[in-house]
Amino acid sequence: MFIESPRYTERFGSVRMSHAQRVISLDSGAKRRPHSHGAIGVKRIDEETIRHFEDRMAIVIPIKDEKLRLLEGVVSGVPHDCLVIVVSNSQRERVDRFRMEGDVLDQLCRFTLRQALIIHQKDPAIARAATEANYVDLLDEDGLVRDGKGEAMIIGLIAAKVAGKEYVGFIDADNYFPGSVLEYVRNYAAGFSLAQSPYSMVRILWRYKPKISAGLYFKKWGRISEITNRYLNSLISTKTGFETEVVTTGNAGEHAMSMQLAEILPFASAYAVESQELISLFENFGGILPTKESKVIEQGIDILQIETRNPHLHEERGNQHLNEILLSSMSTIYHSPLCDKEVRQAILAELINQGILKDGELPAPVHINSPLSKVKVDKFVNVIRKHSDKYHVLH
Repeated sequence: MFIESPRYTERFGSVRMSHAQRVISLDSGAKRRPHSHGAIGVKRIDEETIRHFEDRMAIVIPIKDEKLRLLEGVVSGVPHDCLVIVVSNSQRERVDRFRMEGDVLDQLCRFTLRQALIIHQKDPAIARAATEANYVDLLDEDGLVRDGKGEAMIIGLIAAKVAGKEYVGFIDADNYFPGSVLEYVRNYAAGFSLAQSPYSMVRILWRYKPKISAGLYFKKWGRISEITNRYLNSLISTKTGFETEVVTTGNAGEHAMSMQLAEILPFASAYAVESQELISLFENFGGILPTKESKVIEQGIDILQIETRNPHLHEERGNQHLNEILLSSMSTIYHSPLCDKEVRQAILAELINQGILKDGELPAPVHINSPLSKVKVDKFVNVIRKHSDKYHVLH
């Protein structure tokens, strides 16, 4: 793979965030070649390096009542050496969608001789593990794991930890292009190979997000992404005193991180999870608010943003769904102690203008789960390990 070198990296305390790097070519050949003079500003990531990270990576796919063909396509695009972990919150009553998802995985894994895990978010064993680990943040009033994408991601993280993986990537289950999934994972591996710190994150910027109206139009920005990025950049600008446009992946569902970073990161519930990851890093390691993570501060945190070659086409769910995502994302920024009065007022005006809030209403705070480093994660892992056989697709 050929990828742009980071042209510029902005620093916010101990957080190093690179401007988006474009993928120049998806493949760079199997043979090692000397670096040519014409390739200044371009990094070559060889196949051996990509395989090194894929072998140490789990790919978590959160899913809820998605089309089975989409799930099959997404899993088929994940490189063979990665461990696939599907965390489902699909219905079990009337039609058992979870069982159907398991059947799809079983068939694909038997055809391709690969292993995968599938876990239901409402599995009582997961709730018991959370209780023993004193991780009550994860549970709802019924004593089961609460609904939310962030909670599914945490379950996937713990399963990846049980499997001994060093990196974990997340990919949404509503992707129509298996080839783009393959590229996401290769981009994760390329990003990790360029990171300077063991605390690293790679976030995907879609090259295009096609829309179908009278014809096929390759749109660059979605409405939600454009707004979220703007206010994340405003938050940084008010603290540094310099206007910036560094954040281009505020709502990146496709992203990955080292396990060392994942364990210290709080995950928000529902659709706030991706933007809250950035907010949490800015709060805890931006050098403005106090932190006790001296080891992390010393080594720093690398956030790499990589623009894909493939476009991204996913299931459209209408304006109500988009408004829920926007409200959640804006709430993470609005309620951050880093957010000043001017940015808060601008966020309220934006949400009122979008018809999401009425005059006088405020965005509700999002639920944020404690990072794994703050709970008895070993107890959680041990309970999951006892039940791991039933989560394996191929026994």
